Amino acid sequence: MVQENFIRLIEDGFRKNWDLPGFTNYDENLTLTYAEISKKVAEIHILFNQCNIKINDKIALIGRNNAHWAITYLATVTYGAIIVPILQDFNPNDVHHIVNHSESKLLFVGDSVWENLEEEKFADVNAVFSLTNFNCIALLNQQVELQTDDIDQNEHKLDLSSINFDTINRLFKEKYPFGFHRDNVRYVDKPNSEVVSINYTSGTTGFSKGVMTSGNALAGNITFGFRTKLIAPEYRIISFLPLAHAYGCAFEFLTSTCAGCHIHFIGKTPSPKILLKAFSEIKPNVIFCVPLIIEKIYKKQIQPMLAKPSMRWVLSIPFLDQPVLAQIRKKLIDAFGGEFSEIVVGGAPLNAEVEEFFNKIKFPFTVGYGMTECAPLISYSHAKDFQPKSSGKLLDIMEAKIVNADPNTEIGEICVKGENVMVGYYKNPEATAQIIDNEGWLHTGDLGKIDSEGNVYIRGRNKTMILSASGQNIYPEEIEAKLNNMSYVMESLVIENNGKLIALVCPDYEAVDSEHVDQDQLEILMEDNRKLLNSMVASYEGISKIQLYPHEFEKTPKKSIKRYLYSTNK
Repeated sequence: MVQENFIRLIEDGFRKNWDLPGFTNYDENLTLTYAEISKKVAEIHILFNQCNIKINDKIALIGRNNAHWAITYLATVTYGAIIVPILQDFNPNDVHHIVNHSESKLLFVGDSVWENLEEEKFADVNAVFSLTNFNCIALLNQQVELQTDDIDQNEHKLDLSSINFDTINRLFKEKYPFGFHRDNVRYVDKPNSEVVSINYTSGTTGFSKGVMTSGNALAGNITFGFRTKLIAPEYRIISFLPLAHAYGCAFEFLTSTCAGCHIHFIGKTPSPKILLKAFSEIKPNVIFCVPLIIEKIYKKQIQPMLAKPSMRWVLSIPFLDQPVLAQIRKKLIDAFGGEFSEIVVGGAPLNAEVEEFFNKIKFPFTVGYGMTECAPLISYSHAKDFQPKSSGKLLDIMEAKIVNADPNTEIGEICVKGENVMVGYYKNPEATAQIIDNEGWLHTGDLGKIDSEGNVYIRGRNKTMILSASGQNIYPEEIEAKLNNMSYVMESLVIENNGKLIALVCPDYEAVDSEHVDQDQLEILMEDNRKLLNSMVASYEGISKIQLYPHEFEKTPKKSIKRYLYSTNK
């Protein structure tokens, strides 16, 4: 068990960093110090008390990244309730199902999300509160019993629909007549062994499961971030990964909050244009990123520059290439704000071509590995220690082994156990038993190997691996990574059909339109891509056909393609 208690880590973070700026909504005139955040957490505790929320009751939370989302999360876990963060990209039917399956008593929701939900479909929710101002926007269960500790004892019920910040402020002043100070920050005593959050996965298999995360797993991630100096006090952090996803929640938010960082929340869709503007203005000290963002910046800004004949000529000559590569490195570092220690890439594999180029220019990046079931971190190395093509080194609080390894390649399924592993899937013991065996090993479903130094190398997903007619293992992700770097390809998906490999390709329509490429030309160009691709892969990995796909593939909220929707495509 991790020595530091999860709730105490939050409590200590508030006290130590009382006067420092904590949360800022980017592009809004709102910045809160840790003192102000602590006060708002205390106000939400009063709200929970009025709603008769008990220890381990569930509270659902869905909305864009912002200070109020973060405050609701912190208030819930420090009260002793269980937070159910829901990705705002889930469709309404999934949201209704998750809220009901989790038996959430309250729902905190962004106004734009609430517009698409149907309140009559919520079974257990007593009230819905707006993340804009914390006002009650729907009272769903009129029979809820309410506390009267902080109100007139003659009142038997409090009309939740009338609860707003005026009401909360009145009750707050009654509870803290001498003001709210550091010493007032004292939260529930909840052992690390107990569940503090339930995160519903958004995997590529189409089946969503509620991952029960303990305080120990979150404390394991937070203290690892402290111990390795991945995050340090007063760092400037940009939060643009979905906060309801384990990766963004653990590092852009929880570890950063406990460390006393200044977190800038970006509530808009994090396009490269928006992010590059934020990087230049905020100048973050460390950046947490998914491959999609890095790869888009590389493909749109770096790749066209490298494709120029004069650039290719210069880069082919020893000694002449180094000053040019140094200039490219500086330009790229400046684009990310110029003051970061490293960019941590996680959530999916990084494109091999992009990684190779970053290594060539000595760009400060690293690739980590994790999953929601480990809250999320399994392996990580600082950029200065990062081994190319790996996913970092196994955490010192985790164990790993390879099962069913191929005797020739040593590749098999990665299994892990340790401090970060989940308690199980909520109300789903069958699914829990399928992923965690009797000895406590969590079977990740990822294929890879681990070297003698503890570096983890990922090859692909067990469920997506294709077995060729000659018995060779084919990892479609590796083929797709090469194809995605080719002309007029935005994204691709390699599937098997009657023993042959077919690549579904969504064209880069922006490039197609700007260069006036018609349908016949596009098909010819794709055939050229296919031939070039087949020259780069093993014979058994050759693509027999490229089939154009009219629009982007459907994805999970963390931008992984939902492969199960296309696996039987003809």
